[in-house]
Amino acid sequence: MRALLGLIFAIAATFAQAQAYPAKPVRLIIPFPPGGSNDVVGRAVAAQLGERLGQSVVIDNRGGGGGTIGMNAAAKSPADGYTLLLISVGYPVSIALRWMPEESLQWYVPVAPIGTGPSLLVVPNSLPVNSVKELVGLAKSKPGALNAGSAGPGSFQHLATELFRLQAGIEIVIVQYKGGGPALTDTIAGQVQMNIGSAVQNIPHVRSGKLRALGVGGKERIAALPDVPTFAEAGFPGAEATNWWGMVAPIGTPAAVLTRLQKDIEAVVESPEMQKRFQLEGAQALRMTPQEFGNLVAAETAKWTRVVKEAGIKAE
Repeated sequence: MRALLGLIFAIAATFAQAQAYPAKPVRLIIPFPPGGSNDVVGRAVAAQLGERLGQSVVIDNRGGGGGTIGMNAAAKSPADGYTLLLISVGYPVSIALRWMPEESLQWYVPVAPIGTGPSLLVVPNSLPVNSVKELVGLAKSKPGALNAGSAGPGSFQHLATELFRLQAGIEIVIVQYKGGGPALTDTIAGQVQMNIGSAVQNIPHVRSGKLRALGVGGKERIAALPDVPTFAEAGFPGAEATNWWGMVAPIGTPAAVLTRLQKDIEAVVESPEMQKRFQLEGAQALRMTPQEFGNLVAAETAKWTRVVKEAGIKAE
């Protein structure tokens, strides 16, 4: 009888918590500085999610350590639904580079996927090239003279740039910044001569005329830039790189709260506003269950661990 009563009280408490949730603002940790693709996507979702929850979703940019500072902060937060973590391909890469332990996959529970999008190669207007082949030709004529901006060692930008460098057979210097935002700022200023970041981050600056887009790192052209060829069309197949984003929470977060968050995030992603934004920024919704999203993270971890080992990429 005591066990039965205990179970009833536990169920009642969980139900009450779900009914009351959220009773205060929710914190969304983005483990990179403002301005990068994680920040762009996270803020876009947070604005609408807050409206659905009836509470503010406060952005907490915890940059540094290749994203590990923010990831660890989220793992150590109370599992009450008031702390969420935005992750991207950078998370499995951090495990592949052994910045984060493999057991960290057990520190979080998947909440909901958000979206996916290709990389986009951009150059400053001051660089006299108008195509991928012209850029590669310039790089080959001046080995080691061109710099590429990266969001940091092991970031999506870093790996996408390394992949392009290998496929194109060029010698360039990859400059590591503390986030995609600072790397993009120096690209616009002409301090670095190229940037291969997520399209969602780079397209607004192409549209404003601050940067010139040369190639899309996806299998197809994107509607936002229909005249920009894919790397394969430009003569460099195999250089494609695609990013993705989703939300997780500390392990132990109540199931009822996770269900509420998952449904609200899914509604945000499928909203006309977000669909329009995805289309304008070269991304698309990532449609899968939380379990499938968790499986994706595990598969990406295995994939990038293999790539890092085979390519001999060293943690810096």
